[in-house]
Amino acid sequence: MAGAGRGLGRPYVSLNFVAADTNLLSPGVLTVDLDALAGNYRALCEAAAQATCGAVVKANAYGLGAAPVARRLWDEGCRHFFVATAREGAELRTVLAEAHIFVFEGVLEGSAGSVLDAELIPILNSIEQIGRWRRVGAARPAAIHVDTGMSRLGLNEAEVREVSRTGLFRELELRYALTHLACADVPTHPLNARQVRDFDRLITLLPDVRTSIGGSAGILLGPEFRGDLVRPGIALYGGSPFASGDSPMESVVTLEGVVLQTTTVGKQQTVGYGATHTVRSGARLATVGAGFADGYPRALGNRGVAFAAGTQVPVVGRVSMDLITLDVSGIAPAGVQPGDTVELLGRNVLLDDVARAAGTIGYDILTGLGPRWQRRYIP
Repeated sequence: MAGAGRGLGRPYVSLNFVAADTNLLSPGVLTVDLDALAGNYRALCEAAAQATCGAVVKANAYGLGAAPVARRLWDEGCRHFFVATAREGAELRTVLAEAHIFVFEGVLEGSAGSVLDAELIPILNSIEQIGRWRRVGAARPAAIHVDTGMSRLGLNEAEVREVSRTGLFRELELRYALTHLACADVPTHPLNARQVRDFDRLITLLPDVRTSIGGSAGILLGPEFRGDLVRPGIALYGGSPFASGDSPMESVVTLEGVVLQTTTVGKQQTVGYGATHTVRSGARLATVGAGFADGYPRALGNRGVAFAAGTQVPVVGRVSMDLITLDVSGIAPAGVQPGDTVELLGRNVLLDDVARAAGTIGYDILTGLGPRWQRRYIP
């Protein structure tokens, strides 16, 4: 799975191996490269051309820390941020006093107070939410979500026509109408164009508002898939916007686990729970203190790789709750010792390769990283 990523045409420069503090009571270090994050944002702004480029920082900025991520993006000129819930929005407001913070869940019965107090912009998803916002916050900015194919959140065509006919949009300070592409990660999927056509048709029934269509993949599909405001998420954090191929984005996250023990096997024997892997006599194993409790997927047993002493090495046996075993037989004993660190994710073990080996997606890997990692931000 090791390889060189590409930053929209810019080659990566390999990082030197960085040792973690082995006295930490943690599985290792999660490093977030804020310069790489900023570089990805600038590249997406350039790709978005005339559209304004916002940032999706929901789920604690995909597990990487909403506060440091949002501050750096603000410094890069980002002014529009998207979160999932009013609670996330209220927390982000304590970090960014002047940002436009949009809430995907809209305004719920119990969240209206938080939305108003934190001066958030709800994305209204239903006739019920439109009515609620008219009662409590009509003079405040809002956005409207039109469902064109996700069948998830948002008003369907019949509901758009109803609110248009009944005038429910009157008195609302609507800033944006948005939709969400279901298959943008597959550029040739016919639903992409159909959703844009349906959206263009339906927004003629709404007041004259700006539009927001594209997320990470939509930005790169072309101008018709962007709207006036784009909402990149996974691409900011180094993941590929597309379902196949290498990521065009720069790697942002590095995970380094700590070697707890090394051992040389005296005879042919199995490794880990379930005896799913057998090593030969003389094999050298390194046990790393991280596991599925830390968000390292259990599915990577006998499938994952790590990067140790400049060499790619396989994960052998099952991933345990707190432990991973690596076969380091190809590395001289002095190269991997207790207290050393190994890269489990980073520029040599790419996020999307890890996700594919685990049978999932990069979003799942990042948001699953547990609280025991020591989080470090550079520069």
